[in-house]
Amino acid sequence: MTSGHPGVTVDGAEDLSAKPAVTVQTDTAPPTDLVTHDLVEGDGAEIAHGDTADVQYVGVSWSTGNEFDSSWDRGAQPFSFPVGAGRVIGGWDKGVQGMRAGGRRLLVIPPHLGYGSRGAGGVIGPDETLVFVVDAL
Repeated sequence: MTSGHPGVTVDGAEDLSAKPAVTVQTDTAPPTDLVTHDLVEGDGAEIAHGDTADVQYVGVSWSTGNEFDSSWDRGAQPFSFPVGAGRVIGGWDKGVQGMRAGGRRLLVIPPHLGYGSRGAGGVIGPDETLVFVVDAL
């Protein structure tokens, strides 16, 4: 078990070949600022603004502790996006910068860097803090 922030534990954090299990202590207050914590430091190229990031991820809602999305559950197909282009939530654009390929990072994203008061698609509630474990490929 690895903890990257009080209230969050990640089982299987060191094994990048498998989907990690993320547990949130929903009775603890979420952070109000973006939290980034390397669970595994990669040794490959560093992700920078303007790069295309190829990642695997698991996403969990802080308030419920429930997983709402995972690339691992779609045949482990990586998700790709241009970093800093605004095509993903702000917490991702900011949170993956500086990661190195082969690394795994915990992101705890406050609502203002996530989906804010609108939520997303009936899956993520309004003003939800999001917890992601992201693997840089």
